[in-house]
Amino acid sequence: MGAKRLLWVGSALKDLRACPREARRELGFDLRRFQADEMPRDWKPVSSLGAGVVEIRVHTGGEFRLMYIAKFAEGIYVLHVFQKKSRKTSSGDIAVARARLAEVRRARKVS
Repeated sequence: MGAKRLLWVGSALKDLRACPREARRELGFDLRRFQADEMPRDWKPVSSLGAGVVEIRVHTGGEFRLMYIAKFAEGIYVLHVFQKKSRKTSSGDIAVARARLAEVRRARKVS
């Protein structure tokens, strides 16, 4: 079976590209692992956003996160990529991921 397709929501791809080189490399490596049916090296479920939302965690030159949902047949929806600046994920980053997840759900109902 081939790799699962990546579907970028909102500015997620642009945000990934804006990360420092090493963070991009690490996040990309873990995304490719997941596409190949392996788990990322450091991840956790984000139950506050809903079932199936996962956060990849990278600790290189700062804390970087990539949130995705992969429970839909069409592929892996990358919801949000950001640098974490404090121990707790900011309410703004949670709001962005929540809005993009709602956008995915609305688009799936229409098609």
